[in-house]
Parts: sequence; structure tokens; C-alpha cells
Amino acid sequence: MTANALPRELVASLVEDAITAPSMHNAQPWTFVLRTGTGTLELHGDPSREMPLADPDRRALHIGCGAALFGLRVALAHHDLPAAIELLPDPGDPWHLADVRPNATAPGNGTGLDERLAALRPALRDRHTSRFPFGEERVPAGIMDRLRTVAAREACQLVIPGPWFVNAFMDLVHDSEVYEAADAHVRAEVDAWIRSGGAGEDVGNEGIPAYAFGPRQHGATAPVRDFESRRRRAPGRGSAHFEEEPQIALLGTAGDTPREWLAAGQALHRVLLRATLDGLATSLMSQPLEWPELRTLARDPESGTGFVQMVLRLGYGPRGRATPRRPVSEVLTFA
Repeated sequence: MTANALPRELVASLVEDAITAPSMHNAQPWTFVLRTGTGTLELHGDPSREMPLADPDRRALHIGCGAALFGLRVALAHHDLPAAIELLPDPGDPWHLADVRPNATAPGNGTGLDERLAALRPALRDRHTSRFPFGEERVPAGIMDRLRTVAAREACQLVIPGPWFVNAFMDLVHDSEVYEAADAHVRAEVDAWIRSGGAGEDVGNEGIPAYAFGPRQHGATAPVRDFESRRRRAPGRGSAHFEEEPQIALLGTAGDTPREWLAAGQALHRVLLRATLDGLATSLMSQPLEWPELRTLARDPESGTGFVQMVLRLGYGPRGRATPRRPVSEVLTFA
């Protein structure tokens, strides 16, 4: 074991923080391996959790794993541990997404200790997706500017579009709902991650439980995905009016490669954690981005964003509840 190796208990704690990250349908598509001989903590994508129809290029999988990587960076900073991070370290293994070397001094992507990250750690367990109505109060420009700044620190751009684009994006949301409803195979893939709360159903430690659905929308004015299964209705679920003028932000990158998807995941989590500390409720909307013919239209033509990787809904309202997570023992191995 090298001098840079960390105690197993500490590694488990770091990973426990990392896996609070958001991921598509809460699939949690990550695994970690600690190489005890070198002290390197590897991040891998989990092939058993890919979604070939909704995410054929594994873009969303990379974004989720990038978010977990950022959570790991926050945890390391909390423990005053600098780390060298190398993205996509093995060209022959596309599932090997990053190497993290705590206490390393060699240069790498994300080397060193960023004290600003440690301040985000309290938000790791407070950040939850909220599919509930938000108020009409506008998010102050100063907070939006801060969110743009933290996205830029991860080499990504956060665009706040004008009202005309929000209306156009809602049309894309409705189109994506029609596309999904018309494709039984895609719908079945989504349903596999939904826990409707019916009698005898095991909620488990993955997927989206019924309590996280939020109420059904009257009028469908906000970009909130309705995960209620067409085959299994969620018992006791009510309805509500949502905000008439939703506030959204587009997270984008200049390119559209696995490296940039990982960067987008890190930027996404950084923005969400900062927003949580700023008192905002948040939710994510990826449904239009899952259809190539709609994703190209999700870009604000007045911005310089090349590729939209995620759409965020921001505002003031109830925080969502924590969704299940796999135990650390299922996602971390020592080798």
C-alpha cells in the first residue's frame, strides 16, 4: 500500500458522499474501485444500468457519473484532501471514466484542493429533485449570475433563456411526451425504473419512487416529467396547478464527446448544490434531449452554447424528498 492510500473507512465515506449525485431515472450508473496498491480510486460506468433506447450513446450515463465524480471532489475537499483527477484514463476501456489519486502531486485534470468545494458538502444530502409546484417569485439576478459562474468553473455554460424560448421548450416537452407514449419499447425501458407504490411492489434502492413523482399537473405549464406508469397508477396521488412562468436554465458544452459529458455532469452537480445552498428548489428535464430530432431544437439560438446537456428548472418551492441509494458495499470494491 502506498503512502497516498487512504483508510478503507474513509474511502467508503467519500463514496457515500459521491453517490448522492443525481442520475437519469435514479439508475445510479456508477461503480468505484480502490486500487490498494496505488491508492487510486477508479470511477467506472455500470453496463447493467445503461438504457439503450433512451440513452444509446450513454450520454446521460456519463453525466450521472460526472455528477458522482463531482460529489467525490466535494467530499475530498471536506477532508482537506487534494487529488489529481484524470478523465477517461484508458482508451481501450470506455467504461473506465476517471482515476482519482488523493494526495497526489502529479498534474492532472482537477489537481489540487479547491476550498470552495468544501462549502458545498452540506448540500449533498439536502439537494433533492422537486417535482412539486414552485412559486411565481423570480430568482434574483445575482443568484443566477453565481450559478453561471460555478458552471463556467467546470468548463460549461449555463444559459438563462428568455420567455419566448421557455414557451418553445414547453412545446418540445409535449412533443417528447407524445413520442415516448407512442413507443412501447421506450416506455417499457422507463417503466423499469419506476416504483409506483402499488401493493406488493418492492421500492428497492434504485429508481424513482411514487413519493418523488409530485402531483399531476393542471394545464402542464411547467417542464416537469410525469413518471407515473401507464400500467400502474400511483395510489393517492393528487393534482395541482404549477407555476405559469417557469424559470429554466440550459446547461451546455462546446462539444459533444464523453469528456464533455463528464464535464457537464460535474457542472450540473456543482450548480445544483450551489442552488440548494442559495435556497432554491430544483428539478431536471431531459425528456426532449432523449430524442435526437428534439435535442437540436433545445438550444437557445441567441446563446453560444453548442450542445445542450441538461435543462434545469429553478425556483422557490418545496424541496423534494431523498430518493433511494444503493449501499456503498454494492458500488465500491477494493482490489
